[in-house]
Amino acid sequence: MGSSNQWDAEWEVSQELACRLISNQFPELASKSVKKLGYGWDNTVYLVGTEYVFRFPRREFAIPSLEIEKKILPKLKDYCSLDYSMPLFFGKADYGYPAPFLGYSYLPGDFPIGLTDKQRALSATTIAVFLKNLHTFPVQVALEHGVQQDHRNLTDIEERKKKMYTFLPNVAPHLSEEEYLALVNYLEQLSIQKVEQKHTFLHGDLHFKNMLVDKSGKISGIIDWGDINIGHPACDLNIGYSFLPPEARSTFFDVYGEVDEETKILARLIALYIPMLIMMQAISEGDQRLIDEAKGNIKRALAT
Repeated sequence: MGSSNQWDAEWEVSQELACRLISNQFPELASKSVKKLGYGWDNTVYLVGTEYVFRFPRREFAIPSLEIEKKILPKLKDYCSLDYSMPLFFGKADYGYPAPFLGYSYLPGDFPIGLTDKQRALSATTIAVFLKNLHTFPVQVALEHGVQQDHRNLTDIEERKKKMYTFLPNVAPHLSEEEYLALVNYLEQLSIQKVEQKHTFLHGDLHFKNMLVDKSGKISGIIDWGDINIGHPACDLNIGYSFLPPEARSTFFDVYGEVDEETKILARLIALYIPMLIMMQAISEGDQRLIDEAKGNIKRALAT
């Protein structure tokens, strides 16, 4: 399958194929229902029964990440203060499907879409404690298990800024004039080109589509660890700008610990960059709910 967008799949996994792969390799699951939950940039996700979630890579690029998850996630138990899906089933390529796949414990909860600022603020301390603990995971252990270092070169602000300018024509029709000008003004005033590299263990892709909340709107779990890497903590700290309202940020950073100004600059940039990508994908798929949530992330990240 040809790819016109960076999120297009190289191959897809139909429900019928997912059933065949799962029931053949894991007979103990053969009697359970298989229901498509959705997909991200790299994986298609199926709910199996009510207890398990299976992720099938959609692109070759995602395969090494899945292999790393299999090795690293079981080692994070003492470093995660939030629930996360533990890999339990390790599937192999078969029936013409070319990639390995993983089955995890299912985490209940909803994506934090459409929450009020008051609901978001409830999670400031919870997220800060989670990241403070996660970022202490031993870098050397991660490297020994194949975790890459800053594989997306996120510390290169100038390169990220150039890409965001190319995104603008795609998102502009979905922004008010005031919102568009605020985003352009932010980019024009961003003068720093690169920040000093840091070496911290990261979730690597922390945004609203990889977070779960309970019925009160408080964060309850973290999913999709496919971008685990060693890099700048700003990559994860972006959530303090995209998810949290401005009035909750002081609590977030007080609990997390001292953060230098360069880190905050990069965190805010990533808090804009990721939602712009999500917004473009949602636009291409006509998903107004995700468009609105991504736009809300952008507005919060721009707010001071």
